[in-house]
Amino acid sequence: MPYAVPEPKIFACSQSTELAEKIAKSFGTELGKVSFSKYSDGEFQPSFEESIRGSRVFIIGSTHPSSENLMEMLLMLDAAKRASARHITAVMPYFGWARQDRKDKPRVPIGAKLVAKLLEAAGATRIITMDLHADQIQGFFEKPVDHLFASTVFLPYLKELNLSNLTIASPDMGGSKRAYAYSKYLQSDVVICYKQRKKANVISHMELIGDVTGKNVVLVDDMVDTAGTLTKAADLMIERGALSVRAICTHAILSGNALEKLSNSKLEELIVTDSIPLKKGHEKLKVISCAGLFADVMHRVHHNTSISSKFLM
Repeated sequence: MPYAVPEPKIFACSQSTELAEKIAKSFGTELGKVSFSKYSDGEFQPSFEESIRGSRVFIIGSTHPSSENLMEMLLMLDAAKRASARHITAVMPYFGWARQDRKDKPRVPIGAKLVAKLLEAAGATRIITMDLHADQIQGFFEKPVDHLFASTVFLPYLKELNLSNLTIASPDMGGSKRAYAYSKYLQSDVVICYKQRKKANVISHMELIGDVTGKNVVLVDDMVDTAGTLTKAADLMIERGALSVRAICTHAILSGNALEKLSNSKLEELIVTDSIPLKKGHEKLKVISCAGLFADVMHRVHHNTSISSKFLM
């Protein structure tokens, strides 16, 4: 009698339950049952409340701060490995600690490499993530990595806006490749901001490379943390004659007084995905769900079919 391959099972880390429910619904199934035991000192223990022996398991969880989110993913992976799951895929819409992708000064860690090793040691046999801070992070893994681009959900919205004299902008030199990819698809001009930092999250100086006079500008970045770079860039572009400035950022960290900066800036709109749960809404925030993208890729991974059509960039 031939062996029947079990249907995949989808589970959620607690920080990404809302997104995971959307992904599961788009996939055509329900979230698997998992419970968490907590000790009085804050230690916690996940437990799968159904058999996953021989199954393909998808564990959904973004690893934005606090570090408990990463720890929860690691414990879930370890539990799945010890429960004899056949394939264990860590679905990480936002891959945290990715800004530490190299040694930019002496005596510092490469945090992204450490996280990659931890995920593999915990039991992940595959990683699905979106818009890594640096493409080379894929090379930190010995397991397959499906690196998705949020452009597949952003570009249809951009086309609906039907902006005339569209110009794509990168808020820094590091994001120029992403900006050029968008501009190639949209057949638009590109401008780049050059910035200097005093320290992390603090900009000392910013200059604009290119002309934005009479243009509708769309800034493109992988994440928005304090919103300092985006708001400063938007204000600079309006001063230089831009008609309007919007921003597309895949991961909405929005720490500190980011929303206040957004309110006081010249940005018309900040377009983000739901890779990270938003604490509260804002009149300038436009959220586009990435659930359908992840559900489709997970379905293709399970059935061993190509995902190349998901890469518009």
